Formats: sequence, structure tokens, C-alpha cells
Amino acid sequence: MTRERWGDPNDAALTSWVPLDAAGDFPVQNLPLGVFEGTGGARIGAAIGDRIVDLRAASEAGLLDGIADPAALRAATLNALFAAGRPALTRLRARLSALLRSDGDPALHALGDALLVDRSQARMQVPLAIGDYVDFYSSLEHATNLGRIFRPDGEPLLPNWRWIPIGYHGRAGSVAIDGTPVRRPCGQRKAPDAAAPTFGPSAMLDIELEMGFFAAGGNRLGEPIAAAAAEAQIGGFVLVNDWSARDVQAWEYQPLGPFLGKSFLTTISPWVVSLDALEPFRVAGPLQEPPPLGYLQAPGPHGFSIELAVTLQSAAMRAAGVAPATIARGNFAGMYWSAAQQLAHASSNGARVRPGDLFASGTISGSTPDSYGSLIELTWRGTRPLVLPSGEQRRFLEDGDDVALHAWCEKPGAARIGFGLARGRVEPAGAA
Repeated sequence: MTRERWGDPNDAALTSWVPLDAAGDFPVQNLPLGVFEGTGGARIGAAIGDRIVDLRAASEAGLLDGIADPAALRAATLNALFAAGRPALTRLRARLSALLRSDGDPALHALGDALLVDRSQARMQVPLAIGDYVDFYSSLEHATNLGRIFRPDGEPLLPNWRWIPIGYHGRAGSVAIDGTPVRRPCGQRKAPDAAAPTFGPSAMLDIELEMGFFAAGGNRLGEPIAAAAAEAQIGGFVLVNDWSARDVQAWEYQPLGPFLGKSFLTTISPWVVSLDALEPFRVAGPLQEPPPLGYLQAPGPHGFSIELAVTLQSAAMRAAGVAPATIARGNFAGMYWSAAQQLAHASSNGARVRPGDLFASGTISGSTPDSYGSLIELTWRGTRPLVLPSGEQRRFLEDGDDVALHAWCEKPGAARIGFGLARGRVEPAGAA
């Protein structure tokens, strides 16, 4: 009904009266949602080109009547909008598309700059109040690589890996927005030949290239979400960098898994890209052998072809005017466990999922060395250092290093859409 009333928001031929860069992340076919600091505090917006549509102002102008709850559009986070469920988010995107397209509803065009904010001047915030954060381990290549690094004489994959989407619960309070400084964490570390551990700054600070999704709608306690219905509970995707202190992690993780080596900071991109905008880039995921258990099965493809890149710029490179170097390229399409399966598994025991809960994919690695999504793989735990354009070597991150994650979708016949950035610059550890 939405498509019949306003046309297809994914139509590659659509143009907008807002100036757009053909190579930019935010054409009229995208319209991701985020939260920015505006007049009177945090405000909800939709990104288009180099601008942000202030949705509170659009609502107060009567442009979104009957589309979304005005109270939800006045809120300081996206939680209330996401609580209304994915169909409500679909209607909102379709209405914004009609308002912003060149041949659409002239109402917003007439108001013009009164409802638009310069994106470069906006201070972005974490878009949702995150109640729970789960990080998965869903890349076959990443899991295999780590198995080979840590168990060189054994089977790389543990027996349960192909049966179950492995994950752990992270710290929602440590999730931060793009651009947040990365203070080098301190923790316990133990050298292999040492008699006792020491406490101090991590010497093996790493990145993890991930995608993540925010829950919409939700379930009742004790009622699992079926895999076939899981995408109806997904509000959209963001980039995720789950920074990792590998030396802290190596000492603490047995027998219960990641803890302080992961919980100090997780960086996300500020704009939530909807599944509706990703629809043209839907693909089948890898063949799953053995076939997953029944509760993890769902008809149809549930993967998305999302191009990924990691860039690194050292302090010396910045000082010399040397551009950031691309250290990895990959694609989200190769993830063994899909987002739908992750959500179905996370709720399979009846655990409650609430609007704004964040679920991250785990490190995304491909089959070639230049597609590995972490430094521990790219340098094979420091034994094969990267050489930067400045001549510097990197085994793990040094103070002053600036890391940015990039993600975008493109293919013939579809408009290119992007996710913005998830960036962080490493700062020295504080006083222990």
C-alpha cells in the first residue's frame, strides 16, 4: 500500500530537490535515522546528502500527520519510533521519500531550509538508549583464523560453531558514537613465560570490523522470536567497531569468555540504515553444513551485500599530510550466521528483546588476507606486521592511530547507499 501511494522509495531513478553527491552515502533512496544535538537538546533526524531533515520540526509543520506518533518524533532517542515496529518505520521512510523527491509532495520543498540542518555542523549522538548489547562470532573465516592462531595443532573450529550462533553479552554503557576517543585500556596481562600477571596498559589494542542491528518491536519474556519472523523485529543496521585488548582477553577469557578485554569501548556509526533501504542488496548467505536446527531455519535469502573497508592513519601520517591507508576490504555477504538467525537464537530460550537492543555480527573476515577484519588476523598475532605508507609498521594499534570503518552498498540498477563512518583515535592510557 505504501508503494502504491507514494511510489517505490528504492527506485534508482529517484532524485531529490536537496543537492546530492552521486558518490555520497545518503541519497533519497537511503534516508537513515539518527539523533543530533539541536535547538533545545537532542532531536531525531533523517540524513539526506549533506543535510539532516529535522523530524520534530517536520512533525510540528504537519508533514508527518498520521505517519508517526508526534510524541515519538519529539523524543531524544529513536526508541519510541522503534517500539512501534518495523511497519511504522517503513511508512515513515516512504513519507520522507515523497517529501524529498524532486517530483513528489512539494510541502517540504516549500519550507526548504527551515527543516534542514547542515550535517557537517551537527553533533551526533548514540541514536537509541541501548538496554542490552550482544556480540556474535558469526564469520566462518574469522573463527577459523583465530582457531589456527591459538590452536595451530588442533581443529580450528570448535565442535559447536557450525550448529549455534556463538555470542556473548557486552556492556551497553560502553557503546559510543563515531568520533569518540579510544582511551587505551588497562588490565591484567600475562606473558607465556611469566610466573604471574601484571597490570597495565594493553600492548595489543585491536579493532573488530562488524555490522550491528537495532531491535524494533520486541517480544514478551518467555516467547521466542521465530527465525522466519525475525526480520520484522529489526529496525536497521549500523557499523560497529568492538575495540579489543587482545593481551587482556587472552589471560581472562577462559573459562567464561570475553570480559574486560572487550567492554571498555564499542564504537558505532550514527545513522541507522533500514532493512527497506537494504532490500535491493539482499543476497543468499553461505551454504550452511550441516543444515541448522529447525528453529534457525527460515525461507528466502537473509544476507546483504555490504562492502566494507578499514582505514588507518598514524599520527606521523597526519603530520606529513599522508592520507589514511586502507588496510582491509571485505563484504558482509559472507557471514555464516544471518542477522535473522542471530536474533532467533538470542531469544530462543525466551529471553526478552526490547526496542533499542544492539546485536553485533562479530568480526567480518573474508577468505583472503586483505579481507581480514582485525589486526590479530591481518598481522597473524603480530608475526606479520603491516607496513604503512609512511614506512611505519603495525602489529597492533599505537597511540595516535586513527581508525575508520566504512560501509556502502552498490550494484547496477540500484542507487548507491552508505552508512557513514565509525571512527576512533587512540589516546594514551590514563593513570592506573
